[in-house]
Amino acid sequence: MQQSVSLSASEPARHRVVVLGGGFGGLQAVRGGLQAVRKLRGAAVDVTLVDRQNFHLFQPLVYQVATGALSAAEVAAPLRAVLKRQANVRVVLAEVSGFDLERRQVVLDHLPNGRRGATLDYDTLVVAGGSQYSYFGHDDWRPRAPELKSLAGALDIRNRILTAFEAAEVEPDDERRRSWLTFVVVGGGPTGVEMAGQIAELARNSLRRDFRAIDTRSARVLLVETADRILTSFPASLSHKAERALEKLGVTPLVGHSVVDLGSDSVTIRSATGEVEDVGARTVIWAAGVAASPLAAALASAAGSQVDRAGRLTVTADITVPGHPEVFALGDMVRVVQSDGMVVALPGLAPVAMQEGRYVARVIRNRLSGDATEPFRYVDKGNLATIGRSKAVADVKGIRISGFPAWVTWLVVHLFYLVGFQNRLLVVTRWTFSFVTRGRGARLINVSRTETTNVQAAAEREPQPARPERRGVDAE
Repeated sequence: MQQSVSLSASEPARHRVVVLGGGFGGLQAVRGGLQAVRKLRGAAVDVTLVDRQNFHLFQPLVYQVATGALSAAEVAAPLRAVLKRQANVRVVLAEVSGFDLERRQVVLDHLPNGRRGATLDYDTLVVAGGSQYSYFGHDDWRPRAPELKSLAGALDIRNRILTAFEAAEVEPDDERRRSWLTFVVVGGGPTGVEMAGQIAELARNSLRRDFRAIDTRSARVLLVETADRILTSFPASLSHKAERALEKLGVTPLVGHSVVDLGSDSVTIRSATGEVEDVGARTVIWAAGVAASPLAAALASAAGSQVDRAGRLTVTADITVPGHPEVFALGDMVRVVQSDGMVVALPGLAPVAMQEGRYVARVIRNRLSGDATEPFRYVDKGNLATIGRSKAVADVKGIRISGFPAWVTWLVVHLFYLVGFQNRLLVVTRWTFSFVTRGRGARLINVSRTETTNVQAAAEREPQPARPERRGVDAE
């Protein structure tokens, strides 16, 4: 067992702020004010940002990496580069393995030098662990249906999508070829809708002249959503417009349907009436359900509190953990007790985490200067979702727009929030080229053919339970 070593670089006389997570919430807590708090009424402040990745990922554009529209480096920014001008901010690459709230310490594992069990002291702690997709008790589906929350997941999905077309090109059996050319996206929220639309455009536009033995336009894209409509966070009128736009792209929305089983080469889908169909599909993408980061449960256990069914920790109106005013928790991993006592689970969106991050920075600044802060209040600026080329829906403060104007709005908003001038320039250049040529410049398969073949062979050798007879759900 390795000896515990402290990573704290500050002297106790300096106020030590530790921020866990370099996503939207954590980064905004640092950039939104803490980096400027070098000295406040004689109290010097040092900030340590801890993340298991060395980059900030712009998650709203990850699906474009998964479909070859953008490269990985264009949606990610190195944390050290982002914070290099903040002299009072330090970045530590590590994973959080525990909390000691009494001693005000965070326990870190998997440091780059191989050390485990290192401790980091704090005076103020900000936990912004984010969330992950929930497989609703079927974690064994995870290898079969990768998620779109991470860069690794996006690259895995890109490999699978492009490999599916390559496999179909050399597949002599008609039924197996159809299964290679069938793509199932689970979850009809913004991510699922955007992903389904991108796959359809990839098949019908970008790849249609690249293959000789197959017609990529024959590819089927199924979007499976349990609710009675897609984009349930949008007004019903916009949901219906989005559904029609998807259908024009060649996507088949299956609303009121749910996935009940995943095989190596098929997906079992149940309709709202209970009818079941076994759909031949080699590529499945998961974009349904959200569960809090495991950090929420670890922090709740350390604080002696509970988490809800989605794994979220309940925090007070100033985003602090009950009984520990020096510990803030924010983003997708928390529910907030409002000033009227009502517990609210805010949407799992980037704007929520960003507003909470800036609010936490303001609370810390005010505390150091002896000023009070009003309870947190989320300002809903609206919802945006893109469907495909020149197609999107937007609900901005009650103003509902769709089509090209919504698509332009979506482009501008995402470029504005993308971190790094270089990334903005590269992305707008890539988008312009894609719009003019309908091409995608990042269509690379970055795993060996041997590895891909071995994975597929292993999946096919795995014994599968008997499938129900196909009936009821028409997924054509």
